[in-house]
Amino acid sequence: MRQYFTILVLGLILVFSSCRTDFDTVASSGDLKFSRDTVYLDTVFKNIGSSTYQLKVYNRSKDDISIPIIQLKKGLRSKYRMTVDGMSGNNGKIFKDVTLLAKDSLYIFIETTADITDANSTDFLYTDEIQFDSGANLQEVALVTLIQDAVFLFPEQNADGTKEKIQIEGKDVDGFYLNENDPENGNELIFTNQKPYVIYGYAGVPENKTVTFEAGARVHFHANSGLYVDDKASLEINGKTSTTEKLENEVIFEGDRLESLYSAIPGQWNSVIFSNGSTNHSINHLTLKNAVIGLDFKNPVNTVEIKNTQIYNCVEYGIFAQNTQINGENIVINYAGIASLSCVYGGNYTFTHCTFNNNWSNSSHFAVNLSNRLSGAVPETNPLTNAVFNNCIIYGSSTNEFNLEKSANTAFVYQLNNCLLRFGTTTNADYQFKTDTEHYNNIILNENPKYYNVSKNQLNIDKTSAAFAKGNQAYIIPLDILGITRTSPPDLGAYQSKDFPSK
Repeated sequence: MRQYFTILVLGLILVFSSCRTDFDTVASSGDLKFSRDTVYLDTVFKNIGSSTYQLKVYNRSKDDISIPIIQLKKGLRSKYRMTVDGMSGNNGKIFKDVTLLAKDSLYIFIETTADITDANSTDFLYTDEIQFDSGANLQEVALVTLIQDAVFLFPEQNADGTKEKIQIEGKDVDGFYLNENDPENGNELIFTNQKPYVIYGYAGVPENKTVTFEAGARVHFHANSGLYVDDKASLEINGKTSTTEKLENEVIFEGDRLESLYSAIPGQWNSVIFSNGSTNHSINHLTLKNAVIGLDFKNPVNTVEIKNTQIYNCVEYGIFAQNTQINGENIVINYAGIASLSCVYGGNYTFTHCTFNNNWSNSSHFAVNLSNRLSGAVPETNPLTNAVFNNCIIYGSSTNEFNLEKSANTAFVYQLNNCLLRFGTTTNADYQFKTDTEHYNNIILNENPKYYNVSKNQLNIDKTSAAFAKGNQAYIIPLDILGITRTSPPDLGAYQSKDFPSK
């Protein structure tokens, strides 16, 4: 027993003796290595915090070293802030005597919140450097952020501390009505391309008013925010064909996180909601992405024209329409958790040269869903007086991308003409695509449209596509979604075929 105790004590002495060498450090000699020499923080709006970016610092030597100081060059005035191996230092700006073991590394995480006035007036870049040590041993890593100016629209705060509210479907939500005579922003019912807009809460369009989005307008919605078009109000989106990849004439609705990490994350904001009784909506050259529901039409919405519009990455639906009247041309929708297009509780719809695709990760989604009923509605059924699809592609990653929910004794009128459709085998009488000529004419079944890059929402086709030259000239829309002249016979879907660029 005594021998065992002696061995244990000697072992502990050896352990502690070896551990003590970890604290025998030498001064840094300026030989640190870095995972990058410049940290580019993606574009942010003024006074909105950035994502967190990472820098890794390496000690390649055989010695444990002590770095006398790690600091931002602008010191406490800097708009950047750091944590160094989990330490926050002096307001995230200055860290002293940082130990870095031999052959080891440490992590630095960087964020920023800056105003447009902090940036360089010529290029709107805000910069600083992380300094390691000083004098002859000084090493620096540059920090660069583009700050973008914007018009911010948000609910006012009431005297009791609560936020301004508006009603949507009988519920109070954080929101405000756009004012055509706002003392600060002027006419808030006209969105121009001069600056991007950032919306917090729901921006409401008042009754009997029209909100207009000019070509090139950029609208960014904060989390849980959206646009609400009230009873008897209207929406006009007047985008135009763009000639560059910057989509300079497109109207774009998306979230307010500009970092590339957020470019395709669904559910960053809520929806554009059209109330029961809103009317005379015109949507042209809109790109909408990363919402919960893209366009949400409540029962009933009258006279909707949607042309040359792209909707991507929505948690539930790209377009959800209840008893609505929609004429759609050159629409592209992809990635929706439930359905890219869902027309329920009846209505009247015509879609021509549209690409309704759905590559959402689950297998229970649809590209197109049609129904003449709605659970909980009174009455629960409503006539689907017309649902016509001409020269369209209805496709996706699920076995069945087309779904019909029919209630008996209520009208259910639909027809697909010259469409490429994905649907598995079935004996259901509603899906007899080859023999049921009342509902289906010239259907191309389960052939691959061969999109350019479906994962990046590039649903262009070339001459090898099953959709090439399969359209009916009687339904042709002369120009495709990009403004390219269609050939005869036309291709199916929203895009005129052309040779793909190299990937």
